[in-house]
Formats: sequence, structure tokens, C-alpha cells
Amino acid sequence: MTAILAQPYNFEIPDGGKMALVIIDMQRDFLELGGFGDALGNNVRLLQAIVPTVKELLETWRSLSFPIIHTIECHKPDLSDCPPSKLKRGKEGLKIGDVGAMGRILIYGEQGNNIIPELTPKEGEIVILKPGKGAFTRTNLEELLQKHDITHLVITGVTTEVCVQTTMREANDRGYECLLVEDGTESYFPEFKQSTIEMVRAQGGIIGWTTDSKSILSALSIM
Repeated sequence: MTAILAQPYNFEIPDGGKMALVIIDMQRDFLELGGFGDALGNNVRLLQAIVPTVKELLETWRSLSFPIIHTIECHKPDLSDCPPSKLKRGKEGLKIGDVGAMGRILIYGEQGNNIIPELTPKEGEIVILKPGKGAFTRTNLEELLQKHDITHLVITGVTTEVCVQTTMREANDRGYECLLVEDGTESYFPEFKQSTIEMVRAQGGIIGWTTDSKSILSALSIM
């Protein structure tokens, strides 16, 4: 068994347990100037700060041939998979499907919808196209986790309080053990990130565990 130093207590990976790295929605529209996040008035530089950490974890997972899962929040060009409540959300500015600086907002295949170049998925890595905030909603993620006997998820990406937290809660309800990487996730609102970290590890880890990338890399170095 391998133990990663974490809160509220060590995150344990049993012998034979498969641990996947989950990288949530590291898309150009959320992280780059001129993208959707920027157009909504957010400071995208806050999100850019985690790119080196996520990249280091990604390269480590690749070197160990551990399973890697990327998610992309996106919709079909005709928006048939976008609920009206999501499509109409917001009173001002760009909405889903509108044309932004990098193409139509949250439409699969548009430039802004692509994962940032530093984290581009490689052949063989799982890419989940999700129409919702959670990675399990209306996707085949659970089927793929079962197929590959994955039991533990190390979760990174953006934003902490929205798609990251939603995915972690969905996974917890399905019996997966989840570890949130504190320096591998970020929000446009720092206080929301901190609140989420405290919520998921409260009450003895009611949703899961949290730790930093250094602790994960240290534990992996002795596996």
C-alpha cells in the first residue's frame, strides 16, 4: 500500500489499486486572454498559475504509464445537448454558442474549446467531452473507469468550486476515492477555492482528501 501525505489524513492506495490523474477543463477559453473567461471579466492569470504544476503531474503520470483522463466542457454545434437553463444563463455578454475571439463559445472543435498546448492529450489518454459541469453527467466516464479498474482519482483543473468540485462529488457518490491537488486547481475567486478545499475534506473527508503536488510526487517516487 502507498500512502500520500494529505488532509484530513493520509490518502492510501492499496496494492493493485489504479490511480488516475484527472485534468478538468484546462481549455483555452478559460485560461487565455481573449477567451470566454476573460470576456466575462475574470482574471485568467489566476488560472494560468497552476499550469506548471499540472504539467509536472501529467509528465509524471506518463512516465509511470498510469491512466490519465482529460475533460473538456463542450457542446455540439447545434447546441442540442445544451439544456435551455444553461444556454440562457447570464443577462449580459457572451453566451454559449456565441462567437468569441477564439470561435464559438464552448463548442467542440473551436479553437477556444481546445485544451491549452502545454497539456495537449496524447494518444491513448482518455478525453471526456462533457456537456455539464460534472464529468460523469451524460458521459461514459464511469464505464471507462470500471473498464480500466480505476479506483482512485487525483483531481486537478478548473474551476475549483464549479467543475472540479462537481466532478469530485459525483465520483464520491459512485464509490471512488478522490484526492484534490490544492496547487493543481484554481478559481477566478480565491476565496471560493479555499472554501471548496475546506468543504471536501471536512468531517473526516466527507467528499475526499486534499494535498499538494510535492506530497504526491514524493510518494510516487518510491512506488
